[in-house]
Amino acid sequence: MRRRVGSDFGYSSTAMEVTEGVELTGRRFVLTGCSSGLGQETQRVLQHRGATVVGLARSEDKAKASGADEAVACELSEPESVRACVEVLRGGPPIDGIIANAGIMALPELQQRYGLELQLLTNHVGHFILITGLLDRLSETARVVVVSSRAHTMAPKEGIPFDNLSGERSYQPWVAYGVSKLANVLFARELARRLPEGQVANALHPGVIQTHLIRHLPWWQSTVFRAAGPLFLKSIPEGAATQTWAAAHPDTSSITGEYLQDCDVGTSSPAGQDLELAARLWETTEGIVAEL
Repeated sequence: MRRRVGSDFGYSSTAMEVTEGVELTGRRFVLTGCSSGLGQETQRVLQHRGATVVGLARSEDKAKASGADEAVACELSEPESVRACVEVLRGGPPIDGIIANAGIMALPELQQRYGLELQLLTNHVGHFILITGLLDRLSETARVVVVSSRAHTMAPKEGIPFDNLSGERSYQPWVAYGVSKLANVLFARELARRLPEGQVANALHPGVIQTHLIRHLPWWQSTVFRAAGPLFLKSIPEGAATQTWAAAHPDTSSITGEYLQDCDVGTSSPAGQDLELAARLWETTEGIVAEL
């Protein structure tokens, strides 16, 4: 794994700070989850620096309301919605960056769709369909940024439970979320291996942030999150910093296949560094997608 790069930024840096002096005029980014939280802040900052942002949300109206330069509906848990989005994007100019920001977290009850646990479908499979469908529309120096989480360490020790992708055999909200976030890390690693020279892909942990994702938590957990917010949680501008840094800063143009945190290279779990597991997940996901 790459050593830390010694970034000038850190835990408390904001998205505006990490893009100070960065000129993005003429650059085109695709951003999932543009309508709230980290996505909305990331979009705002990229636009402030001159970029064109194609905002993806569950509905076109939500994406438009976010202020995206271009708005496209993309329901990540519905493969046909993602494919329709891909077709729209393929008809546009080349893409300089994809930021896979959208996600759902720790659903208290098992929910399934198309035979898959819903967090895995939304957080990993939906983004897999989107990104792989756009690979030949990426510019020569494009960056793919996959928002994961330190919660990927909550996945089982063996990594991805390929015999329980439906969640039917056993379901624990945080373990399932961890599996989906580990899948994000592994997807970025394998994608980085497959991309041509000049293009990069990385996963990242944005920090622990009070966002709308806590709406799915039991009342007592969401209460703890809200109470701890001022003391222990990153703000939205701080939480958006690492993904904005990865997508836009000159210092990250050659960093690839890494797990980032606090605007630097971090260290994922051992499972998140398993390149054979990453390759197996890619092949398994390709098989799943072919049946959807």
